[in-house]
Amino acid sequence: MKRRLRQCEYLIVLLFKIILYFLVFWIFYRIYAIENWQMLKVNRTAAVTGLSYLISGYLFLSIYGGYDIGKRKSKPIIISLSLAAALTDLVAYVMLCVMNTNENNNQRFTLEQPWLLLIIVALQILVINIGTYGGNWVYFKIYEPERCLIVTSSQRALNEISRSIRKYKLQYKICRNMDYRNETLRDAIPKYDTIFVYDVPIMERTQIVEFCYQNMKNVYINPEMADVVERNAHHVILDDVSLFELSSLGLRPEQRFVKRFFDIVISVIALVVTAPLLLICALAIKLDDGGSVFFKQSRATRGGKIFAVYKLRTMKENVDNYLSVVDDERITKVGQFLRRFRIDEIPQFINVIKGEMSVVGPRPEMLANIFNYTNDLPEFEYRLRVKAGITGYAQIAGKYNTSPKDKLVLDLMYIEEYSLWMDIKMIFQTLIVIFKKDSTEAFAIDTDITYEKYYDSVYAGEASEKAE
Repeated sequence: MKRRLRQCEYLIVLLFKIILYFLVFWIFYRIYAIENWQMLKVNRTAAVTGLSYLISGYLFLSIYGGYDIGKRKSKPIIISLSLAAALTDLVAYVMLCVMNTNENNNQRFTLEQPWLLLIIVALQILVINIGTYGGNWVYFKIYEPERCLIVTSSQRALNEISRSIRKYKLQYKICRNMDYRNETLRDAIPKYDTIFVYDVPIMERTQIVEFCYQNMKNVYINPEMADVVERNAHHVILDDVSLFELSSLGLRPEQRFVKRFFDIVISVIALVVTAPLLLICALAIKLDDGGSVFFKQSRATRGGKIFAVYKLRTMKENVDNYLSVVDDERITKVGQFLRRFRIDEIPQFINVIKGEMSVVGPRPEMLANIFNYTNDLPEFEYRLRVKAGITGYAQIAGKYNTSPKDKLVLDLMYIEEYSLWMDIKMIFQTLIVIFKKDSTEAFAIDTDITYEKYYDSVYAGEASEKAE
């Protein structure tokens, strides 16, 4: 019975998805049809507006993620769908205004009834909230949490993965944990639905994964360097032998040219649009403590080249320089606001125009941290194969206090899978970070402990968990 329910999972989710997407579309189309009667008939205006809504909706859903109830928590789904719906509405609305610019309607391009757009977005967000919370409620009434077995190599690794799994209590139930060297492991695996294999040597991990595949078990593994490289592999056949080609040449010349052109265009637009905001922030910083507006610090970019990164100052002047921690007294009141919404990063578009950074790429680390990270993770230097970025995969998918290794994996995934479309997706997905309260979550250590000491303690398995 349980397996049959799992087989019907796709159909159940699909039904909810069709209903929700139709309602979101209907709200936009029907409300604007009140003032635009032509949208209710078969004509060019209706066709262009409807088609632009469907195409842009598909693109924004592919950027932000769709209605994946049962997989994600409700709030992230609501944020993703709300952003996708709002941007889709905007595109379709502009196209409708374009179509209404003709000799029989508006002689010049006019934004008609813009206030209706706010009502539409508000109603759509209401529907998305009801559909998401309701959909997850129904889903978890039907499906019980998957019974999980954790296979790992140490108590530290077990604590790390367990802490993450427990945040998804409706999806997963931890029933048992075992060391990968346990002789009874193969007898235990068939008893559980899902197997988490974390921090296990690659050779042994491969054997465990093959056994799980043989027994039709879901498997989660934490990626290592070899896994990241294989994601960009190309399948080739020499004679009749199948091989994977693993290319590690970095960005091609044409990719660098396109990326540089894209960076300059986006940076110029961003600085022009945010100029009033930067002026207001500069005044707020000055009025707060009378100190300097900007903060400069040496960071490393492609090839290990050192440059001065620009930021709006968020900390008091003349204080020790290390990564921020919980209840950090060095951060000013204005700085807390700037950090929360990532406004302090805006001046880095100047670094992009100067060619020192890119809009999207691995975040530039402090020089001391690069030295510390590389000592423990030699692969960390691979991040320097591309320019440092204002935003990146590690900042969108991770948090400020995500472990160095997990950030490294995310950054390397970006480098290996780079494309212009990925850069565009990352820029739009950066909006999600603003709504994630834990995106700027600081390190949970005392303010008189330097980050270098904290780094050592993390890998000795002694990191504090006060933030939990």
